Parts: sequence; C-alpha cells; structure tokens
Amino acid sequence: MEEADEMVTPGEVLGRATDLKAGKGAYAASHNNTIYASLTGFRRIQAPPPASHDKRPTVEVTGHKAHGPVPEPGSVVIARVTKVMARTASADIMCVGPKSVREKFTGIIRQQDVRATEIDKVDMHLSFRPGDIVRAVVLSLGDARAYYLSTAKNELGIVSAESSAGATMVPISWTEMQCPLTGQIELRKVAKVVN
Repeated sequence: MEEADEMVTPGEVLGRATDLKAGKGAYAASHNNTIYASLTGFRRIQAPPPASHDKRPTVEVTGHKAHGPVPEPGSVVIARVTKVMARTASADIMCVGPKSVREKFTGIIRQQDVRATEIDKVDMHLSFRPGDIVRAVVLSLGDARAYYLSTAKNELGIVSAESSAGATMVPISWTEMQCPLTGQIELRKVAKVVN
C-alpha cells in the first residue's frame, strides 16, 4: 500500500499520531498528537514493514529534488533578523546546518526563548536589531508557517552585527558588542564563539 496523495505545504495536518508514524518531511507535535508537514511536496503513506511491531503506516512528504534543506525541530539555523517587537523578533532563515536554504523560511524568536535565565527581564530591543545575523535552534513549527527559534544557550545568539556606523561589531561580552570605528557599545544577546 503506497499512495501518492495531494500536494501539501509546511504546517499542514497530515494525520493523527495514533494512526500514523511521521516519516521524512513530517513531524509529530506531542501536545496534540497531530502529524504536520515540514516541507512542500506530496503526502505519501507507506505500509509498515511486515516484521515491524508498530502496525501504523508511515506518512511522509516527498518533494521535488530542487528543495534543499528544510528546518526541523532540533536543527541549528543561521537567520537574519528582519523585525524586532516588544515580545518577539522575526528572522529569515538563511542556512540549516552548513547548507543554505533555497526557499523562504521565517523564524520567530519569542521573549521566553532568548536566554535561559531571567526570562522575564529580557528586552527584545536590547537583544536583537534588524540586520543582525543570529545562530538559533529550531524549537517547532509555530503559527502562520513560521518556525519558533531559540537562542537560550551560550553558543546561540548574534554571530554578526553591524553598528550604526556601518562597521562589523566585535563581541566583548555575552551581552555587548563594540563598534571598532567609534568604540560605541551596543547591547545584544551574543553567541559564545565556538572554536
């Protein structure tokens, strides 16, 4: 039993986790036992192998080959911040792991996902600015087909930022970056440099 079904896009419901297993291009959300598509392609259901104890068929999304990498929960991404608001920052995902993406994926960093400590004191405008390049980990596929991202680890956060003078700033602590031209210090959620 292998059926090629209709075209699906990221965030579309593929079925219930009680009836199906999530395969490639799909993931199960534990909070509501629902399986969602994580990429654009065709919904395909495959019968379980005869020797398998799990009798649920596997649902997967098979796309066209031109796709390139797709963010999935747990993957580390590089994104460019596009908009900063009081409780969230939006970013365009540019790379998943070492590979650049070929489609537009949007990420959202929520106030509670910026850092691991003093979450209630996070000021989004002192953590990110539009144009900053950020390293983050994908938490899940959030609302409106945007991925929820987290920078709540030492090695996650801003990896590159431009000062108002247009120079690439140098990190001087985990909360500050300095412009080499003017010496001005700006606040950011800085990623610890990993060698």
